[in-house]
Order: sequence, then C-alpha cells, then structure tokens
Amino acid sequence: MVNAYSFDGLIVFVLLTICTCGYMRRVPKLREWFFSEKKGFAGIFYKASIIGTRLSLVVAISCATMAFWLAFLR
Repeated sequence: MVNAYSFDGLIVFVLLTICTCGYMRRVPKLREWFFSEKKGFAGIFYKASIIGTRLSLVVAISCATMAFWLAFLR
C-alpha cells in the first residue's frame, strides 16, 4: 500500500493522472467537456493529457517501472 503523503505516492498519483487524462482525451464528448479550459486549475488536466499523448512511451515505461518497484522492491 502506498502512502499518499510519501514521494512514492506522489509519483503514483501523477502517473495515474497523466495516464487517465491521456486516455480520456481520445473520447470526443469528454474532450469537449473536460479539456476545454487550458488555464487555471482545470488546465492541469489538459496539460496532463498533452504529456500523456506526446510522451506515451516514456509514461508507459515509467508506469511499468513504478509498478515493478512497488510490487517487488518495496
């Protein structure tokens, strides 16, 4: 179990947010509703979706590495 206030928990949260926003960006209805705002607090989701789309290979490798590390080395 990952503590939400540790560095591990922060990395897991950021990676899951990027992955989720990257997949939600492919759904047209959610794209209009969720990613229309590019500034402010809601802009975080837009920026996370851009990162998830453009750096999909790096994000996938990071997720697999983090999963391995949490499952076996922690």
